Amino acid sequence: MKTKPSLRYAWYVVGVLLLAYISSFIDRQILALLVKPIKASFGITDTQMGMLMGLSFAVLYTLLGIPIGLMADRMNRKKIIGWGIMTWSIMTVFCGMAGSYSLFFLARVGVGIGEAALSPAAYSIISDYFPKKKLATAMSVYNMGVFLGSGLSILIGAALRSMIGQENIQIPFIGEIFSWQVIFFYIGLPGVLIVLLLQTVKEPKRVEFDSDKEIIEKTDFKEIITYLKANRLTFLCLNFGMAFMAFATYAGTYWIPTMLNRVHGWADTKAGLTFGILVTIFSTLGVVSGGRYADYLSKKGIVQAKMLAGFRGMFIAMCCTFGFLATNPNIILVFIAAFCFFSSFPYGSATAAIQEIVPNKMRAIFSAIFLLVVNIVGFGPLSVGLLNDLIFDDPNKINYSLFITQFIGCLISFSLLYLGLKPFIRSVDYLKKYLTITNQN
Repeated sequence: MKTKPSLRYAWYVVGVLLLAYISSFIDRQILALLVKPIKASFGITDTQMGMLMGLSFAVLYTLLGIPIGLMADRMNRKKIIGWGIMTWSIMTVFCGMAGSYSLFFLARVGVGIGEAALSPAAYSIISDYFPKKKLATAMSVYNMGVFLGSGLSILIGAALRSMIGQENIQIPFIGEIFSWQVIFFYIGLPGVLIVLLLQTVKEPKRVEFDSDKEIIEKTDFKEIITYLKANRLTFLCLNFGMAFMAFATYAGTYWIPTMLNRVHGWADTKAGLTFGILVTIFSTLGVVSGGRYADYLSKKGIVQAKMLAGFRGMFIAMCCTFGFLATNPNIILVFIAAFCFFSSFPYGSATAAIQEIVPNKMRAIFSAIFLLVVNIVGFGPLSVGLLNDLIFDDPNKINYSLFITQFIGCLISFSLLYLGLKPFIRSVDYLKKYLTITNQN
């Protein structure tokens, strides 16, 4: 009797998890269109704004990722995701109540706590619903949430800002808040509805790829460390390759609307809507194309297909960063669209690669390790702020800060993914041997 439900239901599960991921990125990246009012309200620098965008979120996201990953390999993953959604939704609403930079920073830390629960458990669940040959595509659809959420956060933020006046707002039982803070109520409260929808998802049985045998045994931390050491070069190249991809892409997501405003004189709403549309369309197409391309290469018998798809995408993305040096904003938009498309290639393929080289009982914890590395390195928004304040000392040189940050991030990313191609093949063979020994015992 087959353990896995039908593919139709499996895609439904991906759809629900995708909604959660979209919500998380809307909550996470709404700041991209609020740089000017937040700086004006709290009197902060670009560097402090960069800390709000990256460091505040990453503080406990990284620290809690490992223990939550361990929990997801042992406990009900659906419940872990549900509690995570409730936490980040509530903390997003708290962002709308914070009356100072410090309180706002702490609320953003809370958003990171909640979101740390989503992807490790989601990756594990999706891997139990899909066969290996379709996994990259399934992961790509789930990871569309990164770009749909990023794009929609800008579009929603632009629309809401156009509807909200400049005067402070009085909220019953809360008091007076800055006008821009009401946006956090609009984007935080719908998370409760996603928690209700999540109840329609069934917790799947844990099985290895293309197997019906349910996995009962749990792993211990010593076994995890042993497995990590045995495949350290693969994980080093894969995790840090993806981390520097995030370093480059997050920098653009947070600062490109501001660059269009400062350097090219575009109104906030025009800059936000234009960039939001580019991210929503081209990044979404890119992540799905990357997953489909990786599955196509896999069907041709290329073992390292998922790493290869990511490497090729990041190389082209690096070439696209030179577009920031153009003076014509329309030319810049063409390069931004191309960057969005190719830099999103690894998101589905590389995250599926992690699941392909670890046993089921370690999938969530290794996903958590991956996300920890991504968020430790992924301080692209902070890098742009530091370059602006400390090197150029000119807010209108933000296009150069963006170019430097994204070029370096892409260069390191594609180099590491390339170096990881051969180690990845060895890790696939290692997993086969590991499972054979485990089954014999």
